[in-house]
Amino acid sequence: MGDNGYLCTWADEKYGGVNGDFWYDYILNEVIVAIGANCMPLPLHSRVASPYIEAFGSEEEKERWLPSLVNGDMTIALAMTEPGAGSDLMAMRGRAVRDGNKYILNGSKTFITNAVHADIAVVAMKTDLQNPHKGISLFVVEKDTPGFSTGNPIPNIGSQK
Repeated sequence: MGDNGYLCTWADEKYGGVNGDFWYDYILNEVIVAIGANCMPLPLHSRVASPYIEAFGSEEEKERWLPSLVNGDMTIALAMTEPGAGSDLMAMRGRAVRDGNKYILNGSKTFITNAVHADIAVVAMKTDLQNPHKGISLFVVEKDTPGFSTGNPIPNIGSQK
């Protein structure tokens, strides 16, 4: 998919993208469905998780990760749902605490598409326990970060056998 320009089509050419618009992705997805390809993780990688890096990442972070996300050398996951909280971000218990110039993240996530294959994950954590509506931050965590681990895939409706 990456070799043919089908990942992160919205990305700027300087990161290897094709500057595609909504309709580019729409037509691409129609073709994928028409040929019966199982590409369920594709929209999560290309249209849900990667845009967080483009929107909120520094130029250094964009240059570090976007080219590899565009060409398919890296896979990304989006970790927001938690056991006991589901997709209710205000009910999250996972938290991030500043420690000098970094953060220590503590918590668990569940039902994370691409998690077992991801090279990086955008992880939502509470950073302000006094303000549950605004105290949520996103962090990019690389798979070989100490303390980061994934469990076994959870069988669900989209699972392949």
